[in-house]
Amino acid sequence: MEPDSPAQPKLSLTEILFVIFLRLIAAVCLWFGLQYWAMLVGYSFEGRARFDLLNLPWRAAASVLAVVFPVAALGLWLAVSWGPVLWVIAAGCQLLMYQVWPDIFGHNILVPLLHGLVAALYLVFRLAIFLDERRKMEERVRVDLP
Repeated sequence: MEPDSPAQPKLSLTEILFVIFLRLIAAVCLWFGLQYWAMLVGYSFEGRARFDLLNLPWRAAASVLAVVFPVAALGLWLAVSWGPVLWVIAAGCQLLMYQVWPDIFGHNILVPLLHGLVAALYLVFRLAIFLDERRKMEERVRVDLP
């Protein structure tokens, strides 16, 4: 008798930690998105940063980030391939805002540093998963017939 569902491979500790890492970053991205929405609708900063009161560069940047961060959070939470891509787009926008155009958006050194830290951790996780999968492939039983 066959089982009702096929057996799914067990995740390694590295893969489990990677998913937890992605979900933590997803929560932070959702928080960033909610902060941008609160700013745009006038809920934060005592209403001084409402959309209609912002200059054009802030309108464009805040509107894009208010949409991209929550969507990136969804992709990161689900651990799908487009989640990190959208996070890179949002992080890149913030890097441009605070590093390339600080005279328009102000100086903020913490956000770019934290994005760099997250990117480095992401790359470390991806490398560890790659090496783990490579090790698993080498451990498989091979039958070499002449």
